[in-house]
Amino acid sequence: MNPVDVTIFVVYLLGIVLFGISFYRKERTSRDFSTGSGTLPAWVIGLSIFATFVSSISYLALPGAAFLGNWNAFVFSLSIPIAIFMAIKFFIPLYRNVGSPSAYTYLEERFGPWAKNYVAIFWLLTQVMRVAVILYLLALPMYVILGWDMRLIIIITGISVMIYAILGGIKAVIWTDAIQAIILITGAVVTLGILMFSLPEGPRQYFEVAALHDKFSLGSFGMSLTESTFWIVFIYGIFINLQNYGIDQNYIQRYMSARNEKEAISSAFGGGLLYIPVSLLFFMIGTGLFVYYQVYPDLLPGEFRETGMSDSVFPYFIVNGLPVGITGLLIASIFSAGMSTISTSLNSGATVILSDFYQRYKKDVSEKESVRVLYLASALICVLGVMISFYIIQVESALDIWWNLAGIFSGGMLGLFLLGFFSKKVENTQAAIGVVLGLLVIIWMSLSPAYFSGPLENLQNPLHSYLTIVVGTMVIFLTGFLLAIKK
Repeated sequence: MNPVDVTIFVVYLLGIVLFGISFYRKERTSRDFSTGSGTLPAWVIGLSIFATFVSSISYLALPGAAFLGNWNAFVFSLSIPIAIFMAIKFFIPLYRNVGSPSAYTYLEERFGPWAKNYVAIFWLLTQVMRVAVILYLLALPMYVILGWDMRLIIIITGISVMIYAILGGIKAVIWTDAIQAIILITGAVVTLGILMFSLPEGPRQYFEVAALHDKFSLGSFGMSLTESTFWIVFIYGIFINLQNYGIDQNYIQRYMSARNEKEAISSAFGGGLLYIPVSLLFFMIGTGLFVYYQVYPDLLPGEFRETGMSDSVFPYFIVNGLPVGITGLLIASIFSAGMSTISTSLNSGATVILSDFYQRYKKDVSEKESVRVLYLASALICVLGVMISFYIIQVESALDIWWNLAGIFSGGMLGLFLLGFFSKKVENTQAAIGVVLGLLVIIWMSLSPAYFSGPLENLQNPLHSYLTIVVGTMVIFLTGFLLAIKK
């Protein structure tokens, strides 16, 4: 790696950590740590929401998916407006009225402690897995560039993010997110431009070669429930994005950090819709990589064309295909995406642990003790994420493993929120029955393809894995709703 690129990357990493630490306050309250006392401007929160949503999963895995296949996964982004509309219409006013830094206080008020505990635990599991996957994706380009042990890279990255996330609190997280969002978008635009204009015939050749190989396809429009069709990904996207923008603590905490409800809505709208054109950039980069290596086939080693190496193609191009200086910018962009999401998960996860568990079951907790718990909880989530990331280094596609895990660990929590909000007649017992049935369905759908064989083969889940969250959510909602009607 050229010394100029190394300098750019190191200066960026140190700069972000020092900038985050600059928000440290000796006399901080738990409210300062979790919501910034509701003083942050809407435009900064919007950029933070966007940066949180992007992560390295988008920055590396989406180009990898487009390089290997087509734009089928882009359909996920097209479902975002529906989820944002519902979040703005129903959920943001709800959370602002409840007034708690935790998204899950509402469930305790609606159904009791069991509902809050169920959702909070499953959400925390999702955050730990999210941190692990993103740490892995951050280690990929540095492994390609420097040849270092990926575990060492993961540890260094985890510690760097943990330091500023803990010392700076939510203000550091959101402001660094805003900076990282700008760097991220700049890096993506520059990369696409270089890819297109590096071709012998320029951008026209990009579109011609891509169209010839059907790279712009959004997937089949058939009605199959076993394949990743347009409709399967779109429906999956609606449920996952509604879960993100409607009930995910990472986003709710940002709504609560806004000065008022109007600014919270503005930040959700702007940050969410910004992801659509930027994710399109990622798919265009992946397609551009395919075209580039079709035109210059000798520049890409054969192993990178295999399924399991698709996530490494972009890092390989960054190292070998970009001019000096731009490589450092792109590595910084990738780390921008990942660090934003990790810092958010640490801060939000710590807030849930404090608000929904520690303060709930221990009375008279002082501010000093609350802040100490927030620090320790942030560190715990980071350490667990690092440990788990060691075990997912060898995967076929980070995008596939993340989407599958998100569907499993979400545990149908969206169904319980929808049940509580839209069906006022549903009571505690009916909701609990719905959750139990929903979890059983989710476990069956997730595990039966791998563990049901021989005489049990006919009992395997016949549906695509993306439908796990869809079916689980609907089972919980419909069960509780129908039981309430019968009563």
